Amino acid sequence: MIRLTEYARGGGCAAKLRLNELTQVLDRTREGASREQSADVVVDHRYSDDAAVMKVTPGTELVFTTDVIAPLVDDPATFGAIAATNAMSDVWAMGGEPRFALNLVFFSDENLPLDVLHEILAGGQRACAAAGVAVVGGHSVRDPEVKFGLAVTGEVNPANVWSNRNAAAGDVLILSKALGTGILSQAIKKQSATPAQIAAAVTSMTTLNQTAARIAQRHGVRAATDVTGFGLCGHLRNLLRDTALVADIELNNLPLLPGVLEHFALGLCPGGSKANRTFVAPMLRWADGAPFAVECTDINDRREQLASVACDAQTSGGLLLCVPAAAAAACTAELVEAGLPAAIVGALHSAPSNDSRATIRLHA
Repeated sequence: MIRLTEYARGGGCAAKLRLNELTQVLDRTREGASREQSADVVVDHRYSDDAAVMKVTPGTELVFTTDVIAPLVDDPATFGAIAATNAMSDVWAMGGEPRFALNLVFFSDENLPLDVLHEILAGGQRACAAAGVAVVGGHSVRDPEVKFGLAVTGEVNPANVWSNRNAAAGDVLILSKALGTGILSQAIKKQSATPAQIAAAVTSMTTLNQTAARIAQRHGVRAATDVTGFGLCGHLRNLLRDTALVADIELNNLPLLPGVLEHFALGLCPGGSKANRTFVAPMLRWADGAPFAVECTDINDRREQLASVACDAQTSGGLLLCVPAAAAAACTAELVEAGLPAAIVGALHSAPSNDSRATIRLHA
């Protein structure tokens, strides 16, 4: 039996460049970029958004994104479906709808039969078809490490672009999917995850964020991000960046996939998840005033476990929605009624003038 995870050093979105490294490069790129941006560009890299948005005609704006991941499951069709679901999510995180996509393939044809590639593409095609997205072409590269993803183009109503810059004090934070895919992917690779845990992780990663986005649109969402390789805290950091806001996160409210804390307590945690915690640690603090450690101080302490899960590198994670307080309960109820493990996980507030460093406060 072919184990697809053996053809990648890191699986899923945990294989991304570390957030601290990427931030350094992108910040330098931003500094050197021309200030003379086309007036047709609505959203670009300046606000750490999930995708770019560009005006085409009055009343029509296009969303552009791309995402490629390495295998974190062994079944090729399942991997293809996860990768495609993950790639399309950035469009929904901007308040848009994906319309068409191009396959992006990195494949080891010297080591793997082409039937494996066919199954990967078929799995991606099925996910796209479920979302009403046409796959219209693609590009391939011979590579000893298998990777797959999509370049996606979508549409968005100009009045409903969910840019990070729109987050506001008083917004309630709703997470639409459970956390823990990074830790469980390690357990899957180590063959220590149970069949039920694997099934729960796969179900989560192949669930389109389309339903969550459409429900959120009915409840006045201002800003959103999808939670992927930089973890909940890393993506929340991007949402808060260059704002006068702080976030309060209720760790005990975080929806978790089954077995996540148990596997973490056994030492299973991706390198990308550990790097996420290291990077965001200066921006985190315990709400009770205790110092926040860069590294987990006790893998058996529930509070420490939850803090690390909040930094866990997710693949095809949920949407983190900034919802007006008056609509938060109704929005959450509708998400749950639709079968999603959604929960209110925190809120945004104006930053204290004497404590701008406290970007994210953790309650447990």
